Amino acid sequence: MDQPPGAVPDELLQRLQHFHSQYFPLHQQRFQDLVAQGQQPKTLFIGCSDSRLVPYLLTGTGPGELFMVRNVGAFVPPYDGSHGHHGTAAAIEFAVLSLEVSRIIVCGHSHCGAIKALYGEVPMEARNLARWLDLGRGAVLPVQPCTEALRRTEQRAVLLQLERLMDYPMVRSRVEQGRISLHGWHYVIEDGEVHVFDVEHGGFVAASRAQCSGTGPYPPYVEHDGQVLVDC
Repeated sequence: MDQPPGAVPDELLQRLQHFHSQYFPLHQQRFQDLVAQGQQPKTLFIGCSDSRLVPYLLTGTGPGELFMVRNVGAFVPPYDGSHGHHGTAAAIEFAVLSLEVSRIIVCGHSHCGAIKALYGEVPMEARNLARWLDLGRGAVLPVQPCTEALRRTEQRAVLLQLERLMDYPMVRSRVEQGRISLHGWHYVIEDGEVHVFDVEHGGFVAASRAQCSGTGPYPPYVEHDGQVLVDC
């Protein structure tokens, strides 16, 4: 539809139109297959809502390959058996029980506003945010915030969420059975590098030097005959 003379272009509308006219025709069959066959992602990606974190760019994936959960800080709420409205918890259960994913990634990043807020104050009106940030307080260091402390806290927060994932019965059982692997990632925006947690090294390793995409805080499950059932 032509716009009236002098009207300010609607950028979002233009992008929607570009997707429909330019991108979709090139990938129409893929989308139709995803409808006909249903989605079958192998990976649950739990990432921060930060606009600078773009999972599809980092992983080189496309439609149907990642089941994504985005929230402030990439936090995982506790599994407490309640019936509260926890969107992230519901997504974890759906990904594991219904989609049967084989990998769960928790991805934090540098310069994270949620982590920085753990060392400061939250606006009084942000009651939900203040309560949500409690999920990351276990990662806070007893020091004054500085670049190094924030970086370490960002990484500690990733591991805290992975540990909390193990409190989900359906996750723990599948990790112990070798059906799910956990991966902790820390994306350094300014370097374009993801650092993956390697349990053997006991820390985060740059993906450019890593031997695998991460092993979470738990080693791969090994059968009694020495067979590793989950590749790192």
